[in-house]
Amino acid sequence: MRTGSDPGGGQGPRAQVAALVGRGVAWGIPGRLLDPGARPAAVLVLLGVLDALPAHHRLAAVPADLDVLLVRRASTLNHHAGQVAFPGGRVDPGDRDVVAAALREAEEETGLDRTGIEVLGTLDPVPVPVSDHLVTPVLGWWASPSPVGVVDAAESATVFRAPVADLVDPANRSNVVLRRAGVSHRSPAFDVAGHVVWGFTALVLDRLLDELGWAQPWDQERTRPVPL
Repeated sequence: MRTGSDPGGGQGPRAQVAALVGRGVAWGIPGRLLDPGARPAAVLVLLGVLDALPAHHRLAAVPADLDVLLVRRASTLNHHAGQVAFPGGRVDPGDRDVVAAALREAEEETGLDRTGIEVLGTLDPVPVPVSDHLVTPVLGWWASPSPVGVVDAAESATVFRAPVADLVDPANRSNVVLRRAGVSHRSPAFDVAGHVVWGFTALVLDRLLDELGWAQPWDQERTRPVPL
């Protein structure tokens, strides 16, 4: 049996994430920084079980084969070019709700089969003042994984499944220091699968790992340059 599964609805990762949806997460980001007309968006935080690429890092709290789906944006985009992100995007007028938007965007970006996804629920929206969006994380469990890859090279450069235990690894954690208008801002960062995850996606991962009780102590004084 693959260790990331949740046989019998026990207290494996799926059950823990479902319980987190029930509790909710306080992001601690001041929404007052957003314009009142901030645009709604949604991302799919999709957890599943890797078939052949287990994590290098080992810890009791997180199965070595648990993964999360990520994409690296194309370098030619006007916003967030080259950044690693969850699949997702703006809510379109034709979308029934934020869940529908997240599933549509994930399918368009990665080619996944949405029928294999169990939606566990949504968390409170996260204000993203730099792009004037209010982003709802939609948490899902990949009950029946399907092949994924780049669908549109103008949108995404890479689609990959990152082992969650490697995200937790203290050796892979640091902070990116951003300086805007003479003010320094610190953002969590992760080195995983040959990529650097930072910004909004890293902030969400950082909070989720903490809230799920999966995080390990790491050197929060360690910094790295803003990835180019």
